[in-house]
Amino acid sequence: MEYAKLGKTDIQVSRLCVGCMSYGVASEDYHLWTLTQDETTRMIKHAFDLGVNFFDTANCYSGGTSEEFLGRALRDSGIGRHEVIIASKVYFNEGRLSARAIRREIEGTLRRLGTDYLDLYQIHRFDYGTPIEETLATLHALVQEGKVRALGASAMFGYQLHNMQLCAEQHGYEPFSTLQNHYNLIYREDERELIPVARQFGMSLIPYSPLAGGHLTHPGWESGSRRGQTDRMLHRKYDAEKDNDLDIIGRVDELARRYGVSMTEIALAWLYAKGVTAPIVGATDPRHFDAAVRAVGLRLSAEDTIWLEAPYRAHEIQGARFPWENN
Repeated sequence: MEYAKLGKTDIQVSRLCVGCMSYGVASEDYHLWTLTQDETTRMIKHAFDLGVNFFDTANCYSGGTSEEFLGRALRDSGIGRHEVIIASKVYFNEGRLSARAIRREIEGTLRRLGTDYLDLYQIHRFDYGTPIEETLATLHALVQEGKVRALGASAMFGYQLHNMQLCAEQHGYEPFSTLQNHYNLIYREDERELIPVARQFGMSLIPYSPLAGGHLTHPGWESGSRRGQTDRMLHRKYDAEKDNDLDIIGRVDELARRYGVSMTEIALAWLYAKGVTAPIVGATDPRHFDAAVRAVGLRLSAEDTIWLEAPYRAHEIQGARFPWENN
């Protein structure tokens, strides 16, 4: 495993992050394809044994049970708190990013995880209803109090991230060190503005959906998996551009055959070639982590990277929220 620092902090993470949306109590209200506690514990232990020390969850995943499952999995596996980097998020909750909401939600997150601090606390989306000064002041206070080590942003528009980072500079607040945005070979809209802004401020890229919900891991479109059959959000994110994206998926398949590796490895290697620090990979089978870890050491040529990208066409925004979506 390779390791890198998050932004300008001293927090050292594996070049792969475990996405914990796959873990928690399955339900119609959230996800039907999540793993049980015992299965989650096996997955977390397997990833850790491979050298992965970075785990990302959120207060809203499976109604908070993702955080509970992760915390219990770490304890049951005998993994020390100091051995891992734990990230969680706030936004999809009552009050969004208001001071009162953040204060309430961080306590719930810490309780569910069974820890007294987070290594990385991220705003899950941009909140149009709360002044950014209020949000940033509250997050800064959490850092000062030792409840959070570093801060991160997630999917939003470039001007919003720029304004928030400038506000942090002007007031002496803790800036965002990471950007967890939607980024993969079949969704590259953030290359236009959001990613350049993140680079301007020295932020680490830790994208979600690096494998496009599994679309970049196998030939064709449908996988027949439980998630593929039941995840409505997955279909909303990707089905509209299916015909174009199948061309890119075909190229990933062809290049994987040429390299003698899996499609997962090619898709993740492309992200590393684009300067990503640690893609967030969700997995329900230990073999998925095995392939993802192998990708860390895979280097694509510049020519192969350009060839993979060539068929891409602009997509509708998926991730950043518009003002009318804030309620």
